[in-house]
Amino acid sequence: MTDIKSLRPSMPGGYGRPLLTIAIGLTAATLATAAYAQTYTYAPLPLQPVAQSSLPQREATNELMPEHLRRAVVAYGTRETPGTIVIDTGNTYLYYVLGQGRAIRYGVGVGREGFTWSGVHSISRKTEWPDWYPPADMIARQPYLPRFVAGGETNPLGARAMYLGSSMYRIHGTNDPTTIGKFVSSGCIRMTNEDVIDLFERANIGTRVVVLPKSHKHPLDAYAAMPARDVPPPVNRQLPARSRVSSGLY
Repeated sequence: MTDIKSLRPSMPGGYGRPLLTIAIGLTAATLATAAYAQTYTYAPLPLQPVAQSSLPQREATNELMPEHLRRAVVAYGTRETPGTIVIDTGNTYLYYVLGQGRAIRYGVGVGREGFTWSGVHSISRKTEWPDWYPPADMIARQPYLPRFVAGGETNPLGARAMYLGSSMYRIHGTNDPTTIGKFVSSGCIRMTNEDVIDLFERANIGTRVVVLPKSHKHPLDAYAAMPARDVPPPVNRQLPARSRVSSGLY
């Protein structure tokens, strides 16, 4: 039997040092993976091929959502014209105005403390499964962010993105539905992938988007849900030529 000590000359620095180096490397990699998931506030998904033309188990996510955050037609009094999107920041709701005192209400995630905003924009571009390039100011605040994330189910922008004017903001999906109903983003409006696909098929380029200030409080009768059969199916299939390149916040 060969004495293990006789192997030490062929391993510079001793046989124990390479094993220690491997152990330290594995520990560092594990910690880095955990930090990455916490940074994005979404659960990492298995890196396996996915069919991006469809969304598996599309109804499962919304069934697990709290009732008040699920997509529904509600009574909604507003002067905005049908087809307008109204984002109620303070209550984490997005409304797609139907007219005649009704709107489709979606639960959303909005900007965290210091990143909420208000104003009026229009949808300037629509993208399926967008790639993501974090902007320079975001990287300056969070230097550990990746410089590029390809579009797909592991991308924090989710299944669809609708860009708001020339701003860095957008309405987009998310692969972490637990952030819906919370103040978590850098200013973008998050929806479940099921809901953002639904809205994407209803909204056109040029759709007016009104973002209400966080302090705005809408009458409680706006939250009276109507029967699900009243939800009209999406009729807009417009999908203009676009680039998958997507820089901006999330």
